[in-house]
Amino acid sequence: MTYADYVEMKIPAKPEFVGITRLTLSGIASRMGFSYDTIEDLKIATSEAITNAVQHAYKGEEGEVLIGFRLYEDHLEVVVSDSGNSFNFKETKEALGPYTEKSVEFLREGGLGLYLIETLMDEVKVHQNEGITLFMTKYLEGEQVERDAETIST
Repeated sequence: MTYADYVEMKIPAKPEFVGITRLTLSGIASRMGFSYDTIEDLKIATSEAITNAVQHAYKGEEGEVLIGFRLYEDHLEVVVSDSGNSFNFKETKEALGPYTEKSVEFLREGGLGLYLIETLMDEVKVHQNEGITLFMTKYLEGEQVERDAETIST
């Protein structure tokens, strides 16, 4: 699978820079043909990922967050990466247990962000090394259904 374009941003790990990323993402997703509602979902998920990096990876210390946007014909991949002393994503996710309407109200700090990201995006992958790299994928409307149908039929 080939991609047409790649856009990368590096921002200081400070909350006031999240809005700049949201504006960039909005422009990219709009250019690709995503609907207004889907663009809002993308902005929320990406903001949560960046906010998690700012709050948990660096905990107020100096640092940078790298955000990459890889544009494919049928989907957008957003990568958010930090090199801070991140929390253990897998342990945090397992400690949260299965999501239910009742448990969402009681998710501990950081849990709601993970829940939102996984709910709003089509695919989420995490790589943990010296920090966390989060790969979030959103398909253009209808594209994931076609892809899933092809997978089932083969």
